[in-house]
Amino acid sequence: MAQDGVDSMGINTRLAHSGNNPHDYFGFVNPPVVHASTVLYPNAAAMAARSQKYTYGTRGTPTTDALAAAIDALEGSAGTIMVPSGLAAVMVPLLAFLSCGDHVLIVDSVYHPTRNFADTMLKRLGIDVEYYDPHAGAGIASLIKPNTRVVFTESPGSNTFEVQDIPAIAKAAHAAGAIVMMDNTWATPLYLRPLDHGVDISIHAATKYPAGHSDVLLGTVSANAACWKQLCETFNTMGCCAGPDDVYQVLRGLRTMGVRLDHHQRSALDIAGWLEGQKGVARVLHPALPSHPDHGLWKRDFRGSSGIFSIVLAGGGQKQQHALLDALKIFGLGYSWGGYESLAVPVFLGDRTIAKGPYDGPLIRLQIGLEDVDDLKTDLARGLAAAASA
Repeated sequence: MAQDGVDSMGINTRLAHSGNNPHDYFGFVNPPVVHASTVLYPNAAAMAARSQKYTYGTRGTPTTDALAAAIDALEGSAGTIMVPSGLAAVMVPLLAFLSCGDHVLIVDSVYHPTRNFADTMLKRLGIDVEYYDPHAGAGIASLIKPNTRVVFTESPGSNTFEVQDIPAIAKAAHAAGAIVMMDNTWATPLYLRPLDHGVDISIHAATKYPAGHSDVLLGTVSANAACWKQLCETFNTMGCCAGPDDVYQVLRGLRTMGVRLDHHQRSALDIAGWLEGQKGVARVLHPALPSHPDHGLWKRDFRGSSGIFSIVLAGGGQKQQHALLDALKIFGLGYSWGGYESLAVPVFLGDRTIAKGPYDGPLIRLQIGLEDVDDLKTDLARGLAAAASA
């Protein structure tokens, strides 16, 4: 299918056809996987001027262009880079826009590896790192300093799923000359387009829902027109490009992300609502549930919810937490999410300074996969019974 008119069509049509025109590749529906380092020039003058589209493997190929075009169509962005992991997708834009002596505000409910990067490498580079309450909203203006260059957001927050007032934060940041970055891995651009809400740079661990099969590592960073040049220049300087096979796998995953994400959403909402009525569960931390304190914000800004949320056990400690996890037979105990299989992990909040609770008991994060809901409920009931008797 040609690209003309695709942007005005439904999301699953766009996912199926965005990124490349098959007629550019002799009618083959998928773009070629270009393995490249050296790119030849026709003559010395062209080489000196670099006057051709492709100049070296790190600076783009038809494969990376296809995925970038598809992501830009979803994000509404001016450009997208691809890096080898979700964490690299966090690191590159932070390094692109922060320098020694700058101040960065990072939400306290951020993905732990992001915190670790900030607390080690950013601080070592002379950057002032400060964490803020995920519910700060417009009040973040009081934390912005003359040297604040970046406000880093993640909504909902990792593991505890607080929803941030992104438009209010963006307005305050921009008034002070700071840019706003958002880790939007939870929602994907299908359920939230950060740039539409004032964010400058949208970050995704494409390892998760875009890839969808727990076998690829990739990160994407998409920028608006004002930030694209600086992001791209830093990316090219660092040379941390993603491999062509991984890029291709993520582009292939995008084709089915809409139907997979819809299944994740429906199953997770069913199970989350069911868990609210189960003995031994004090709270379910899922922003799409009416019981969630930030449900209004979620409903205002998001177009859907994904398959990951947390539960708070009704009392107990690590013993009960581990008993529940060890009793599970379908849920795997493993990190990451967004794949076809359900996962469960214990939640650790000891490194936080603000978003620590209080909570009635230990937390467990659940990734609801593509299995049958009744089977997953049976598995969770088994885990809850084990926790109660621990």
